[in-house]
Amino acid sequence: MTDLGPGPPVITVATPADRGRVVDSLVAAFAADPVLTHLFPDPASYPRHAAAFFGHLFDKRVARKTIWTIGGGASVAIWEPPTPSEPGPADPLAGRLPADALARVRAYDEAVHAALPAGPFWYLGVLGTHPGSAGRRWGHAVMRAGLGRAAADGLPAVLETSNPANVKVYRRAGWHVVREVAEPLPTWIMRQPG
Repeated sequence: MTDLGPGPPVITVATPADRGRVVDSLVAAFAADPVLTHLFPDPASYPRHAAAFFGHLFDKRVARKTIWTIGGGASVAIWEPPTPSEPGPADPLAGRLPADALARVRAYDEAVHAALPAGPFWYLGVLGTHPGSAGRRWGHAVMRAGLGRAAADGLPAVLETSNPANVKVYRRAGWHVVREVAEPLPTWIMRQPG
């Protein structure tokens, strides 16, 4: 099913067949993002390392049916439900990233997860739109799909951002800053009530 014709966009749940388009969209969407440029600062290797990173996140969640897309992956929201995922390889990124990049990914992940609230919540891990599809408000639409699931479960939704401009955008969408993290880079933890 395609959603690029007239009328409102169609939100779909990603399948393994969407992986390539989703990863390509996220690599392009996050090319200037503070977190991704911190994790993968070399512009020459950014596309390869970011593709491994986003591919890992996609693979981790696609079977859980918590990745919503528009435009066949042009806009993507990757959500983590409150139930733990099935155990996978000990460190699936270890063979895909150099040691320095892997260390930065681990340090960022540990800092953010230590700052997340206690209790069950839906976690918006990634929200991005390919620059070629920007300005259509598709990101808001795929975000709302996960917010709907959180509301149906009676749970809050949580996200983090290191982009100060995103804090304003998320506030307008009903999110509130609940905590700030200083290291390894300034990060805001935000929440929507459940």
